[in-house]
This record gives sequence, structure tokens and C-alpha cells, in this order.
Amino acid sequence: MTTVAIYCRTSTNMQQSGLESQKRALVEYCKSKQIQNYELYEDFGVSGTKSSRPELDRLMKEVRKGKVGTVIVYSFSRFARSTKFLLDSLEEFNDLDVNFVSLSENVDLSTAIGKAMFTIISAIAALERDLISERVKNGMKNARAKGKQIGREKTRPTEAILALRSKGYTYKQIARMLDVSEGTVGNAIRDGLHKNNKD
Repeated sequence: MTTVAIYCRTSTNMQQSGLESQKRALVEYCKSKQIQNYELYEDFGVSGTKSSRPELDRLMKEVRKGKVGTVIVYSFSRFARSTKFLLDSLEEFNDLDVNFVSLSENVDLSTAIGKAMFTIISAIAALERDLISERVKNGMKNARAKGKQIGREKTRPTEAILALRSKGYTYKQIARMLDVSEGTVGNAIRDGLHKNNKD
């Protein structure tokens, strides 16, 4: 049986009242929707820009295990560490059939309006990936035109793969953006790590 996860966060240890107000609003929302099987995840005094947030990381692990059916947050800014993280998370929730609710933005992806908003958000994410992919490919063409060798093999754009990976893109996303296999992406990243360790 899946549960409902409610998540709240404050960026400094001085914002206890802010955390309490978020928690109160989330719990009241659950009561209004007659949701009883919810679990609270809260990061106290953790900056939204940090790459690791213990409770958010734990929440995402539970989502990927299929233990969470709905994620409810106070606002996008309390949940996402960046626009890219928000877009990627919403796409992942959609793929895993997990609903997402943000109280401040009045977004519920289980509703018709929410689904329409998700379509728009997904289009923006796809556009961002296409633009980055185009810039990377143009950069590779420019490098080749100047006689530079791209990657360790002619068939594998290693430098482009490593550059996209450093920006946080998944193997699947990189493979789609550069039109290569996920195995190729994995090999390039492993070779890159091996080279760095030797250096």
C-alpha cells in the first residue's frame, strides 16, 4: 500500500516557526482531503541549493521503491533545489504514476488543469534539453572543423557526455540528447572517472 508523503523545509535554524507553519498547512490539507496515511519529511536548516538534503533524499528513495503514491509540498521553492530538479522530478513522478501537489501554486497533477500544466512543464524541459543538445553538437562540429579530436573514439562523443553528466543529466537523458546508447554513455563516464583517478 502506498502512502502520501508531505515535505517541508527551512533554510536556516532560525526558521522554526516557518517550518511549523508549512507543516500545519500540509497537515490541514490532508485532513481536508481525508488523507490519513501520510508521512512527514522535513529538512530543518537546510539550504535549498544544497545537492543533498537528507529527508528529501529519503523521500525520493521511497518514491522509487513504489512506497509513495502522492507527494505534497508547501511550494515549489521549498521542494526543488533548482528549476531543472523540479522539472526532472515531475517527469519522474509522472513516469512512476506518482501524484504531485503544491499548495502555494495550487497545483495538483491528478486534475485536468494539473495534467495540462504538466504537459507545458514537460515541453519546457524538453526544449531546455534540445537547446543544450544543440549547443553541445554545434560545439563538437566547431571543434572538428578546427581539427580537434572529439572523445577517445570517433563514434563516442566522450567530452559531450561528460559535460552533460556534470550538469546532472541522467544516462538516459544524455543518450537521448546525443543519440547514443546508454551503454555508450556509461562507458564514457567510467573511462572519464578512470582517467581522472589516474591523473
